Amino acid sequence: MLRGAMTDDDKPIEVLCRDLLSSRGEVSGMSLAQLVLDRYANFDDDQKLALFTVLANEMDVSCGDAVAALQTYESAPTAANYAALTKLVEPARLQVIRRLNQTQDATTQLVAMRHDLLRMLDQHPDLAKLDIDFKNLFTTWFNRGFLVLRPINWGSPAHILEKIISYESVHAIQSWDDLRRRLQPDDRRCFAFFHPAMPDEPLIFVEVALTRGTPNSIQTILSETHRSLAAADADTATFYSISNCQAGLAGISFGNSLIKTVVQHLLRDLPQIKTFVTLSPIPGFAKWLHETNQFDESADPHTLLPLAAHYLLEAKHRTGQPRDPVARFHLNNGALVEAVHADADISANGLAQSCGVMVNYRYDLNKISTNHEAYANQQSVVASKAVKSLAEQVQLVDA
Repeated sequence: MLRGAMTDDDKPIEVLCRDLLSSRGEVSGMSLAQLVLDRYANFDDDQKLALFTVLANEMDVSCGDAVAALQTYESAPTAANYAALTKLVEPARLQVIRRLNQTQDATTQLVAMRHDLLRMLDQHPDLAKLDIDFKNLFTTWFNRGFLVLRPINWGSPAHILEKIISYESVHAIQSWDDLRRRLQPDDRRCFAFFHPAMPDEPLIFVEVALTRGTPNSIQTILSETHRSLAAADADTATFYSISNCQAGLAGISFGNSLIKTVVQHLLRDLPQIKTFVTLSPIPGFAKWLHETNQFDESADPHTLLPLAAHYLLEAKHRTGQPRDPVARFHLNNGALVEAVHADADISANGLAQSCGVMVNYRYDLNKISTNHEAYANQQSVVASKAVKSLAEQVQLVDA
């Protein structure tokens, strides 16, 4: 090496990224990728922002070259011209991200990198182009064909159980005893999606209670004095908690596939189960009550049920879809609004977000496709007669 020549360890990270683009050898490419990821892992937010800015602005599409390639392809749509076009309309930063993904654990590190990026987007909207590229890549990398469904039980590895405790976002797991009550009894199930590149990191998981009939409160499901039911005696599977685990995969949908895959798994193991429902929170209900001046702290909790039904069926997001995000998720999956229950979640969080009201969404296996099409095409909210009747009792909500 010539005296004074700069080694890779001395180069700024943006130079390493450009070197990664020009690297032809597999070994040298992996070495550069690992160096970039290791360097990034020790960055503070200012350094991360500087790298994101370079990727977003200095490794963008070469518009002039892309337009010329498009004109060439338009005049002669050959395979060679198509290949040249697709190469030129792709920003260099996409190739950087792909090449970073050559090393062990790189996918996990890239997911964490996108999490950092998402934290900065509100203050730095010019980075949105970079996030579009991350999201497009992750949508491909994490498509259903690559995901592995694994049951989580009391015998699962401790490091996985610790992550289930940490990632639970609907009904906090208070202790190891609390976790055991959710995993060990015969009438409890938990399933998670994993990706082969992230074998120790659950992507999303669902907790299931096997019951006789449809439960009307989370206290019943999570009670410390719960008496276990033999799984063979259950006729209903209740999905009572779905938690996304990776903030860096926001916007990559797993829930739809997870529920449908778990339903098929349960049908194979427990064919006597005929009813599949959720017991779901209504996270925007309390806020909507306050906004429409319908909140009455002294009122009987059961007087909230018509308002909850109206909120789920009639309150709209600016897109025209239901205002409630959990409702949007399950309705788009083909579920229907089955029932609403007062005093169903009397935890501090349950009272704060929905005044204790919860909702059952039912997955009628014979109508999932029809319900999904009605929602997707007409934004129709399919509901039971009982819920519709409750909603009709509300005369004025915008006082």
